[in-house]
Amino acid sequence: MTVTTLVNGVDTEKVHGVAENIRQDAELGKAHFHVSNHWISGGHSRASIKDFYAARQTVNHKQVHRIEMDEPEMLAGKDEGANPVEALLSALSGCLTGAMVYHAALRGIEIDELECGVEGDLDLRGFLGISSEVRNGFSDIRVRFKVKTNEQNLDRLKALCRFSPVYDVTINGTNVDIQIDRKE
Repeated sequence: MTVTTLVNGVDTEKVHGVAENIRQDAELGKAHFHVSNHWISGGHSRASIKDFYAARQTVNHKQVHRIEMDEPEMLAGKDEGANPVEALLSALSGCLTGAMVYHAALRGIEIDELECGVEGDLDLRGFLGISSEVRNGFSDIRVRFKVKTNEQNLDRLKALCRFSPVYDVTINGTNVDIQIDRKE
């Protein structure tokens, strides 16, 4: 009989097992993620995610995940999906939430409810090429969690956000190499 230790919906024994395996063999921790994006029309594109590489193997998702992105009508889009900066805020929200919940579970911190709101400020003059005086991306991002847990856990939970890979990329930046090839 296998006993599963669930905290916040996380199988902590399984996560501890994965972490121990990676401690013993660092190569198991090296992962490669990829997304394929297909342009539909205008600002509308569809990202597809079917697998990733980790633990020295390709891991297939149960299904191909698709993310529709488009621009709103005010920017001449058809509003067929969230715009890419909203998708980025969604990724940040999801990754911060996941990191917090997983690391809280591993530390025995119980969370009864959690909500996360993310908002960002962007000056469209950068995106539209009107001004080089403003950034093309967000100037500020604010994240607000509402968590139902014991009061003494709040500061500990905030500290756990540092484990989020998307948060790390957002605050530290990452090298991005762009290559464009002609399609036949």
